[in-house]
Amino acid sequence: MSQHCSVFKHGALAITLSLLLAPIQAAPFEKGDMEASLLVGSGRAFNENYTVIGAGFGYYVAQGLKLGVDAQSWQGGSVGIKKISPHVQYVLVNNEGLMPYVGAFYRKTSIDGYEDLDATGARAGVYLSTRNNFYMSVGIAHENYLSCDETVYVDCSDTYPEVTLSFRL
Repeated sequence: MSQHCSVFKHGALAITLSLLLAPIQAAPFEKGDMEASLLVGSGRAFNENYTVIGAGFGYYVAQGLKLGVDAQSWQGGSVGIKKISPHVQYVLVNNEGLMPYVGAFYRKTSIDGYEDLDATGARAGVYLSTRNNFYMSVGIAHENYLSCDETVYVDCSDTYPEVTLSFRL
């Protein structure tokens, strides 16, 4: 989990700055709303450090209930890694600024030279409203790798912090 600490620290700084610079407003989580998210972070796999770049899209099928998909590309290591992850998430919408969420996801990981790795997971955290159509979330996720070969992978599960910047389309 130490490889995720740097991402968490930078995300916490970004959240703090956004809260200091922008007034709190209600985030849009209404039926029919769409959002996009961006990810830039770091990860570690196969004893190498990677820069992780990703994007996501979500659609609210009901107030607070989002269906979405995220994609990631891990760059900088000798082994190419790509991830795609459909997910469902529920946000407890209120007008008090902090809005808790829970969610579940499935992830397909393609790793050059290895069989694809499937995973299921859960996440929880809070959305922090900022200004206009931008908002941030901070939370934690736990992922369990299915059919994981422990002779190839160090761990068959992972728990890590998540920080996301999202914007309404």
